[in-house]
Amino acid sequence: MMDVQRNSPTASPKKKPATLQHLFEIDSKNKPIRTLAKHLSSAENEEIISSISFCTDIFTFTDPRESPSRRDLKRVKLSELLSTMKSKKPLNKQILAPLMSMLSTNLFRPLPPPSNLFNITPDLPDDEDPVSSFSPTWSHLQVVYDILLRLVISTDPEILREHVDHHFLLNLLSLFQSEDPRERENLKNIYHRIYLRFTFYRSFMRKSMNNVLLHYIFETERHCGVGELLEIWGTIINGFTVPLKEEHKLFLMRVLIPLHKTKGMQSFHRQLAYCVSQFVQKEPVLGGVVVRGLLRYWPVTNCQKEVLLIGELEELVDNLDPDQYRKLALPMCTQITICLNSGNSLVAERALYVWNNEQFVTMASLAVEEVFPIIVEGVEKNLKWHWSKSVRQLTENVKAMLEEIDPIFYSECLEEIDLRESRAQQEKIKRKERWERIEMAAARNQFLQPQDCMSPIGETYV
Repeated sequence: MMDVQRNSPTASPKKKPATLQHLFEIDSKNKPIRTLAKHLSSAENEEIISSISFCTDIFTFTDPRESPSRRDLKRVKLSELLSTMKSKKPLNKQILAPLMSMLSTNLFRPLPPPSNLFNITPDLPDDEDPVSSFSPTWSHLQVVYDILLRLVISTDPEILREHVDHHFLLNLLSLFQSEDPRERENLKNIYHRIYLRFTFYRSFMRKSMNNVLLHYIFETERHCGVGELLEIWGTIINGFTVPLKEEHKLFLMRVLIPLHKTKGMQSFHRQLAYCVSQFVQKEPVLGGVVVRGLLRYWPVTNCQKEVLLIGELEELVDNLDPDQYRKLALPMCTQITICLNSGNSLVAERALYVWNNEQFVTMASLAVEEVFPIIVEGVEKNLKWHWSKSVRQLTENVKAMLEEIDPIFYSECLEEIDLRESRAQQEKIKRKERWERIEMAAARNQFLQPQDCMSPIGETYV
């Protein structure tokens, strides 16, 4: 029996995405102690404000006029601020405003132009990102992000509400376009944490992420942070209650399904497939909408995307509502048959491996009359014409399995194929004979045509 290789939608090359439950557990451990904690003294406040003021100086790390000692001193100051944030003493409100201003000054900066204008999301593993995409200012930015994360974790959202407003969230969201994967990872954790704790911003944050994804789908198809945004969405969807709201279903149909047609889909397909599967697991009836959407956006010339979508279809079958099997059997089996006849051996083999899935075989068995004629024709075509030996061997295994399901109907399908090919051959012969008669008549007509009736070029009759 053939081995099925599946893409795990939840695995991550670097870090596993945090779930909402995990974030709640961490949040409960990091809640500030308000009753016993003492505020910082005035001298400490003045020292912190002085450090914050120094940290507003921006260094590019590329300008030769910059002082290396001042750059190092800024990192030391930032580290001291982070240590202060990790202490149990809460910050005074008079420190909060200059601290948020310093964070905004360091984070919200113009991003460099993309290194690749045509495909800004390279199809590379996370550990093979090009060195040129890493920001030279990361030694400062890393500590700034840690300070912001600590601030979001340890401060009451109602106190931060004045500073972490809609404008701040939109600026934070725009930074997901950074080509530095380390920055996007920190942004994902912070934005996720804000969504968890700032419950009054959840609707706005969902709409903002939707707008970014829609702009990517229908306008630019250029964005580095689609994968990270989908990881955030994966945990959000995981927390949806059943029955799903209409808003969430529209997100599936208008955003997640059209994302499959984008050029850079390979780089975030794992996260995208996970989000889609979460919807189908919560409401299996949505499986029909998803399957038809995938078939609508099925790639024609991109073999890598075909392999990914075949795997996603196979995963969806396991979560489909059995009542939809008969409705979806014909379109799914038709597409799988087209793929197993592909001239690309990787696509053909991946399509043949689908027949190892018991649920897929069950679905095909419930609609034998509709799907068998198509499947049998595709299998026989592979056995006769496919160039790959391994594809032909896998096709033999599939044929043996189909014959076990219904040997009599399989033979009838073979007879129907032979009859159709015989009729096609006869029609070809007749068509050839008709053309021969036409050619003979044309030649005879040209031979009998009187030559004197033809006027030489340039000559006129009077």
